[in-house]
Amino acid sequence: MQVSPVTPRFIWPLDWNHRLRKLTGLSPAGPAGRPADRPPQKTAGHPESGHGRNWLRFWPVLPGAALLLWLAFTSLYTVKEYEQAVLMTFGKYTRTVSAGLHWKLPWPLQEARILPVNRTQKIELGYASTGDQTYESLPDDSLMITGDMNVVSIDFFVEWKISDPYKFLFQSAEPEQILRSMLQSSVRSVVGTRSIDDVLTTGKIQIQSDVLTLLMDKVETGDLGIQVLDVKVNDSEPPTDDIASAFREVENAKQQKDTLINQAQAYRNSKLPEARSEADRILRQAEAQKISRINEAEGEREQFLAIYEQYQTASELTRRRMYLDMLQELLPGVTVYLDDGSSVQTLLPLASWANGSQAGSAAATPAPTPTPAVEPNVSPELTPAVNGQTLD
Repeated sequence: MQVSPVTPRFIWPLDWNHRLRKLTGLSPAGPAGRPADRPPQKTAGHPESGHGRNWLRFWPVLPGAALLLWLAFTSLYTVKEYEQAVLMTFGKYTRTVSAGLHWKLPWPLQEARILPVNRTQKIELGYASTGDQTYESLPDDSLMITGDMNVVSIDFFVEWKISDPYKFLFQSAEPEQILRSMLQSSVRSVVGTRSIDDVLTTGKIQIQSDVLTLLMDKVETGDLGIQVLDVKVNDSEPPTDDIASAFREVENAKQQKDTLINQAQAYRNSKLPEARSEADRILRQAEAQKISRINEAEGEREQFLAIYEQYQTASELTRRRMYLDMLQELLPGVTVYLDDGSSVQTLLPLASWANGSQAGSAAATPAPTPTPAVEPNVSPELTPAVNGQTLD
């Protein structure tokens, strides 16, 4: 065999290259197909033989690269902060993996199931969110019978999260569907014991609390690896528009009643302190007046007892003294003239004469030595005259 000097080849790889070219669709032309002195010709629809040889050199590497990619995609996995991964070997639980980058045996030897354990999830009952804050009503789930045999449409939603990834995956086949069925059963049980007024107006908070307690008991009994966080009544209304309008009017009337009661309570609270302070002031004033009257009465009593003791000792003198004291108290600043009943006329201006004579005698003679006052002896016949009137 004669080999062209333009394209030197080894003898042993000719058969292998021929087979590869047949598999890839390249031209099988070789040294026997063209003369040694003719340059290579390009054939329509076929690449040049030089490019084919360059591409063929990567064939031994392709299986190794594919194996590396397969190992990378099936062995490395990432767990986010709010997630946990359950690692299984041949379908059997191995361990629970926390957040981070982890490595495992390639599939199908090991498999990692990633669960959002720290994310709050929601199940809706009676409606379905369709996006853009729009909802679709589901009458089959929302229509319920109350304790007084009325039909009401009520929507619930429950917030929950995964508490145990192992139990969530292996304890039940569909834990979310089981939780939904438990919620529906709990809601119907509680609503079936309430009146329609409680469901539509004032009993919603108590219904939420009862449903939450009952649902938590059922989830704990089922051991689903789920933690129920909260249950809320999204909406409750009668099934027809006329009944719904009537209940809305009743609800508005109750709200107006509560508003008026609150206003009355506010007015009462503003007036009560003022009234209490006024009552305390009146009570203190009355108490002070009471003490004053008691002290005054006790003083008069003591004075009367003192006069009575003097009266028992000298009755006549005490009587006259009391008489003169009373005159002095009743007629303060009044000059009293005592008439002895004689024929002496008393028509003169005695007041001016007495004042003048007293002033002259006081200027002519020195002031006499004061002598103790002597109680006048007033006889029954001497009747005092005050301003021309006789005092009986």
